[in-house]
Amino acid sequence: MMDIRLKHYSILVCLLLLAGCANRGIGPQGGPKDDTPPKVLKETPENGTLNYHGKRAEIVFNEYLQLDDVSNNVLISPPQQHPPEVKAVGKKITLTFEEPLKDSTTYTIDFGNAIGDFHEKNILRNYTLSFSTCDVIDSLEVNGYLVNAEDLNPVSGIIIGIHQNADDTAFSTIPFTRVGKTDANGHFYVKNIRENDYRIYALEDVSRDYIYQPGEGIAFTEEIIHPYCHTEVEPDTVWLEITDTIVSDSLGIETVVRKEVDTIRFDTYTYFEPNDLILWFFKEDKTRQYFQRCFREKQHFFRLQFGAPQDSLPIIRALRPSEVDSTKSDSAWVDWTQYALLQASDTKDTIIYWLTDSAVIKQDSLIMEMTYMKSDSLYNLVPQTDTIYAVYRAPRISEKAKALMEKRKKAPVLGINSNARAKFEVYDDFLLSFPTPVKEYVADSLHLFQKIDTVYHPLKFKIEPVDSAYLRYRIIYPWKPEQQYELRIDSAAFRDVYGVVNNAGKHQMMVKSLEEYSTLTVKLTTYDDRARLQLLDKNEKVVKELPASRAGTKFEYIGPNTYYLRLYIDENEDGKWTTGDWATHRQPEPVFYFPSKLPLRANWEFEEDFDFMAIPQLDSKPQEILKDVSSKKK
Repeated sequence: MMDIRLKHYSILVCLLLLAGCANRGIGPQGGPKDDTPPKVLKETPENGTLNYHGKRAEIVFNEYLQLDDVSNNVLISPPQQHPPEVKAVGKKITLTFEEPLKDSTTYTIDFGNAIGDFHEKNILRNYTLSFSTCDVIDSLEVNGYLVNAEDLNPVSGIIIGIHQNADDTAFSTIPFTRVGKTDANGHFYVKNIRENDYRIYALEDVSRDYIYQPGEGIAFTEEIIHPYCHTEVEPDTVWLEITDTIVSDSLGIETVVRKEVDTIRFDTYTYFEPNDLILWFFKEDKTRQYFQRCFREKQHFFRLQFGAPQDSLPIIRALRPSEVDSTKSDSAWVDWTQYALLQASDTKDTIIYWLTDSAVIKQDSLIMEMTYMKSDSLYNLVPQTDTIYAVYRAPRISEKAKALMEKRKKAPVLGINSNARAKFEVYDDFLLSFPTPVKEYVADSLHLFQKIDTVYHPLKFKIEPVDSAYLRYRIIYPWKPEQQYELRIDSAAFRDVYGVVNNAGKHQMMVKSLEEYSTLTVKLTTYDDRARLQLLDKNEKVVKELPASRAGTKFEYIGPNTYYLRLYIDENEDGKWTTGDWATHRQPEPVFYFPSKLPLRANWEFEEDFDFMAIPQLDSKPQEILKDVSSKKK
């Protein structure tokens, strides 16, 4: 009997536990998600306060707060050299000024996207607090857009400043009179301006001093702006909705709602001008030029690395190998090029010296004097002479390992790579690449054939070096579409500067058919012989660039894909897009986009008319490739 009661009791306990678990899902589950930003309950001083000389501001909200990235979000105008301290405690934000407020000045504190509620992080966007230290609060404002000059993308997070001082030196010597900042769409406001004449600028203020420093991104205009406002009275119609009931034999009762004019009221609106400013943002061609270091990974070459592209190569003098341990008199220094071959990158910021003298190669430490162009504090290039050391540190290997390596050591072979492949582009060069500089080659040891059916027909061709270090060679022949070619290279056809030769080999390729390409012809409705057109892929990488032609610019041998078209006016006619320059007041060269994408299909010829003056620049770029160029992304 007891066992039966215990069994029933256990079942009851289990049922109660299950019921308790089930009840957890019953009842309120938190309700809808809160998506409302914090609301301001009290301001000290209140917005629009006059004659305020306090040392702090305080804003009380209706819920608990958190601040995000205060240094980038909170902006005070006019700017202060010592930014105020901003804190959030509970439902209150306090702002303590670190320097005295100026007399007869209107202050604007723009919190940007800094303020959010504590739990859901709902942001109170574009909240500003304004007050004046005199009996008048300045109320004019200007607005516009900041656009990246090269690709017409909006630029966010950039300071927009105005100077009452119209002198050019003000931009680089004194902080702005008033400031604003661009939002994610590149839009900006500069508020609470006093009536006067101003110059306006954009500044990527890396130094955070509101003063232009060489190397910072900028935008400027030659025009003097004069902020003003005007009021306009505009009619506003109030409509009255009237419900009519219509009785119909076939449809029964039908209700119809119509509108009639109730009243017409007239509202007064205030408009601030100018409200359509466009600033073209650019980075100057002023990267700091300096020598980074010398690398010597292998004994037979060393590499010089510079901090930016160079216009010229450095001049290097080295000690004669026979006088390395001598007194190092001036006569012992000689031009380095007689002991090495120079290989420079296209931008000359990386230079490799291939050592060709055996006595030099054996030296673990090379001492050289190098004269090159270095940037001073104002980014001017001045000659600089340094002593540099190319030191080779051989890897540490045990004697046993060294003996084993010697035993397995094989005669070195000069490797040859090529760009030959099954789908060779019609317009490509056929290139041979070598790991070390080639000293000589035997032309009769190279044989080019065209394969027709199963028969190889010999061809006459030319070969020439591509670079000064003789690391690449070009095979020159008028390749024909849909034809197969083979280059046969005999052993010892090439010999490098260290006496190493190649093994025999062959390189085969098949040239693509013309039917695999598209052709695009672009005719400019408004012709400008300085125009250059760029065909872009979806990432805005330039696929091909051509000068404009009055008969039509023809892009040939284009792979089937979706492309975009950009045009710029080559004002200095140097064959490339040129950025702006503050010192000479040169604006960036103007850029225009074809307003829609261009889906090109294989074996098709397309023709497009492009009137780049018909559409405003800011409206011309297709939306699918429009991006925000924020200062943080740079």
